[in-house]
Amino acid sequence: MRVVQASCYVDPAGRTADVLLDAWPILHDVARATQQAGIELTVVHAARADESVERDGVRYDFVRERAPSSLQRRLGYWSWPLTPRVVERVRSLRPDVIHVHGLSFPRHAQRLAAVAPVLVQDRADRVPPLLQRAAWRRGFAAVAGVMFAARAQARPFIDAGLLARATRVFEVLGVSSTFTPDDVGRARAASGVHGDPCFVWVGHLDARKDPITLVDALARATPSLADPQLWCCFGTAPLLDAVRARTGTYPQLSGRVHFLGTRPREEVELLLRAADFLVSGSRHEGTGLAVIEAYACGATPIVSDIPSFRRITADGAAGGLAPCGDVAAFARVIAEWSKRDRTELRRAARSHFERNLSFQAMGRELGDAYRAVARPR
Repeated sequence: MRVVQASCYVDPAGRTADVLLDAWPILHDVARATQQAGIELTVVHAARADESVERDGVRYDFVRERAPSSLQRRLGYWSWPLTPRVVERVRSLRPDVIHVHGLSFPRHAQRLAAVAPVLVQDRADRVPPLLQRAAWRRGFAAVAGVMFAARAQARPFIDAGLLARATRVFEVLGVSSTFTPDDVGRARAASGVHGDPCFVWVGHLDARKDPITLVDALARATPSLADPQLWCCFGTAPLLDAVRARTGTYPQLSGRVHFLGTRPREEVELLLRAADFLVSGSRHEGTGLAVIEAYACGATPIVSDIPSFRRITADGAAGGLAPCGDVAAFARVIAEWSKRDRTELRRAARSHFERNLSFQAMGRELGDAYRAVARPR
């Protein structure tokens, strides 16, 4: 089977192919998983200049296209200039299936659908405002199917009339991880973290991630725990002062919540190797890279009950789930999972990752979706 993965996003900064591949590791991760599944693959990407590179045996064709204007950047991806040279490059490769990254390029997907069956993959896209929906409907009417981390994530797009109810929806992970587990004692000595349990937060401190709920829940659960410690690794942090202030209202959390700030990838891996549990109160995720990374390192997630996390945790069989914003439920789940055997949890977490969340698992899911819509040779 011959597949082209296409991206219609033109980097406004005009970075070179190698720089972009380093900056956008998910693009290469998906390509590598596809190739490992035995599928003949080329990646075609809109860019500011023509350039072809090969990485790990995957060919990338960056094709010069017109960059969006400042107005188009404000309006959103759906309004960006069409990419005729990308379409022609894809056509020249005679694909059996075209895999388009992102739901937010419906007009571009419509053009590509004239070449071969198109599968569009969600990239944490959101339902657009009313005035944009006609363009989305026309674009999605032409595609052969859509891919989400969890089938339930298609529901808002169907309810808004952007996807027909007959549109084929495939469950396909959008990300995986190269992280690995290691001895917990060694990881804790190297990272300086500790706790019984040791909780780690990896994510922005913002309203969408909802750290306040986790602080409130930890405060409620603390009396039933031996020596809980929460270590917060984050990027942007508009709620940092609010989280510090909320933590300060709980005497039982004194000295138990630590703000580590931004850390490089290798330190994030070390933190997750040292952790007993990853915690997240996120209210919306396309997939949830930090949760998958936690499993890869042997840490068990305790997370919000949203579609992608339900899918990743096997409906809560492999990790704790609590409704978004429900402090009492989070506290109860934290207390319950903290009573379980940590050695067995680590073994089960890594085993769950290898079976269901690895690049091999992603490649199988992609291959199944491609075969389901491929045109006959």
